[in-house]
Amino acid sequence: MATASIRLDEELVEKATIIGKALHRTTPKQIEHWAKIGEIMEDNPDLPYEFVRQAIISKAEKEAGKLEPYNFG
Repeated sequence: MATASIRLDEELVEKATIIGKALHRTTPKQIEHWAKIGEIMEDNPDLPYEFVRQAIISKAEKEAGKLEPYNFG
């Protein structure tokens, strides 16, 4: 993954640092997380945030091999 140095608003960085610590993420990873959610929300404006959040979690579970079969009925 390529990296780039960019200038960010100090308040954004401070908030990302606080939230990141609470969620066990580094400051850059927290900002990446917010950017990912923002991109998904802009691409899918009709989807509620909770649906997007659960989709991100589901994808991570799939990648970790933690899926269980769903039985209808």
